[in-house]
Amino acid sequence: MYKKDFEIRWSDVDANGHLANSAYLNFMSHTRVGFLNENGFSMKSLIKHGVGPVVFSEEIYYFKESFLEQKLSVTLEVSGLSEDGMFFKFEHNFYNENGKHLATCDIFGAWINLKTRSLTELPEDLKAKMQTFPKSEHFKTLTKEDTRKSGKKPKNLS
Repeated sequence: MYKKDFEIRWSDVDANGHLANSAYLNFMSHTRVGFLNENGFSMKSLIKHGVGPVVFSEEIYYFKESFLEQKLSVTLEVSGLSEDGMFFKFEHNFYNENGKHLATCDIFGAWINLKTRSLTELPEDLKAKMQTFPKSEHFKTLTKEDTRKSGKKPKNLS
């Protein structure tokens, strides 16, 4: 499990005085970038390979409020990868300084080719690194069908 620690700042709270949901997204993003950097997926490496991550969905469940100046730990576990390295699923968990579970989030995404802007398999060296990522206890091998499980489809305005 990967873990990053934070302190809730003034800019992280909303009008109710608790951690804003947009701040949860920012803390998770910061944690993911740290994890990816430490596992061979730095911005420099991704640009060299012409790939970048895209997020399809983020599903957050909140259990307990967090407030200004509280200390948080945000964890990341890999809960799904496709065999070709195209798709990934990460689970983030938020804990206060006493270890109380505050929130959880499942993030589903993929890699795109930065020139064609289309989904792509990872290059072999990155795919090999991704296969070494620590996996959660409920890890699943992902397929393209997993991207359609929500049943949601785009509907354009007339």
